[in-house]
Amino acid sequence: MPKIVDHDQRRDEIALVACRVVADYGFDQATVVRIAREAGYTTGMVAHYFDTKQDIIIAALRLILRRIDERLTPAAGRTPGASETAAAAKAPPDLLQLLTEALPVDEQRYTECAFWIAFWGQVSADKRLKRINAWVHREYMRLFERCLARAWPEWARWTPATRDQVLRSIVTFVNGLTAGAVVSRSHWPAERQLEQLRLHLQLLRAWAAGGAAMLPDKGGRSARLPASGSSSAQA
Repeated sequence: MPKIVDHDQRRDEIALVACRVVADYGFDQATVVRIAREAGYTTGMVAHYFDTKQDIIIAALRLILRRIDERLTPAAGRTPGASETAAAAKAPPDLLQLLTEALPVDEQRYTECAFWIAFWGQVSADKRLKRINAWVHREYMRLFERCLARAWPEWARWTPATRDQVLRSIVTFVNGLTAGAVVSRSHWPAERQLEQLRLHLQLLRAWAAGGAAMLPDKGGRSARLPASGSSSAQA
């Protein structure tokens, strides 16, 4: 019987290799020939799935975004473990832990983030990549907003303007931290990245709790969170 080929899986394999090649050699040196060789395929095989190098890069972007989406999505509806109560299973997820999934704190995530940085360097000169980047940014914002809504119970009661400021600040901070960690990896070990992200989340949450207007609760009251020094203002 002829071998059954999972074409979607093969496309993902090639896209994943492209991420690694771009991260290791840079965008310009990540040729179709090099990507094919690293993937263990002929250039003809790669051309069967992708018309151009740019198509491979776009597929790699979508693959990374899908993987980040999967990592940022806490398991829903799972059965609590033997040592875990039902209440603990339903507790809000740790925002710091969730957002760490988007930082270059291990080899896999470093490769993904190095690919992002290389891609950003190409965006300004290419109209198609600009459109793709705008779509990726919208998806990135959507993922982070979902994390904030799940992890911080008070999120829904902040005004839209406050939520927008907090969301954009976190995304901008993570992007900047990612760039710094990729460019100067030895200066940004995982522990330092987490330390800075934790501080940023704490400061933002305290700012929103102490100075930003909140929407009325169900009883019509405009509630306030505790002062920033309380435990509830921690990330």
